[in-house]
Amino acid sequence: MTHPFEALTPDLVQDALAAVGLYGDGRLTALSSYENRVYLAHLDGPPPGVPDAVVLKFYRPGRWSEAQIREEHAFAAELSAAEIPAVGPLALDGGTLHHFGGFAFSVCPRRGGRTPELDDDEVLEWIGRFLARIHSVGARQPFAHRPALDLASFGTEPRDWLLSHDAIPLDVSSRWQTLCDAALELIATYPAMALACGQNDSEITRIRLHGDCHPGNILWTPTDRPGGGPHFVDLDDARSGPAVQDLWMLLSGDRQQRQRQLGALIDGYEQFREFDRRELALIEPLRTLRLIHYSAWLARRWDDPSFPRAFPWFGSRDYWQGQVQMLEDQIEAMEEPPLVA
Repeated sequence: MTHPFEALTPDLVQDALAAVGLYGDGRLTALSSYENRVYLAHLDGPPPGVPDAVVLKFYRPGRWSEAQIREEHAFAAELSAAEIPAVGPLALDGGTLHHFGGFAFSVCPRRGGRTPELDDDEVLEWIGRFLARIHSVGARQPFAHRPALDLASFGTEPRDWLLSHDAIPLDVSSRWQTLCDAALELIATYPAMALACGQNDSEITRIRLHGDCHPGNILWTPTDRPGGGPHFVDLDDARSGPAVQDLWMLLSGDRQQRQRQLGALIDGYEQFREFDRRELALIEPLRTLRLIHYSAWLARRWDDPSFPRAFPWFGSRDYWQGQVQMLEDQIEAMEEPPLVA
């Protein structure tokens, strides 16, 4: 059996572009993306309001419903209306979600930029200000169709899937399961984590989030040019959750470094929106959930030919031994006092 994305040929991509009234000049470049397929296309005589280069995103079949994709697009439009530099799809042919050749796709303007310098406190403050503005929009109303980030969907269900599909080598499986169970039990004891997972919505607020705000999804442009600074891309993982979810992936290094980075982010954030300090206790639980979820994500996508090529180390005994060590480290981290800001 072939994977659906194997039918996504360059000709099909160009024909999909033409179906929404845009015509490529022949230059087409596949961009780095694993969950979906993303292409940079240069246009020949684009209509008014459309740049001369666009990015097409073909959604992975079966991952999101049309209602969930449209909700992502609507969120991006809200952010754009609030003059927040989050890159969303263009409205073409009466809509933002299109269909061609059995695929759902969208077309966005191309945005250049580089990875932000996260060792620079001024850059972190700038990003913090825009995250606060994103969250102010996100707090206006809930998602109706997109899921929440919670203990079940990012922890329990991925663990159970990996075990039921024998994805872990036998000589590592028992130890991994023991540590994974211990980590999830520890997360469940966190009052703040329980609140964030919806057991008591009145305490910690869940809002609409970017959801996958790592440095690769922020494009930084020179600040001496109009519109310079951060541009947020790829809202594909937008979901509901605690605000700190969009902050913690920007932290790196030892505890002292992460403490400084967090302080700069929140200094910028609180220029526009109050940050609930109780959410800082969620950073290591959220990191642990992402660790478990990531392994299951790779295993579930292994029938996609791009995954074995991009992640040849996945599934080996060394990989899973590394996961065991990381779970041990995360249990220790969750037992330490949280960062403060």
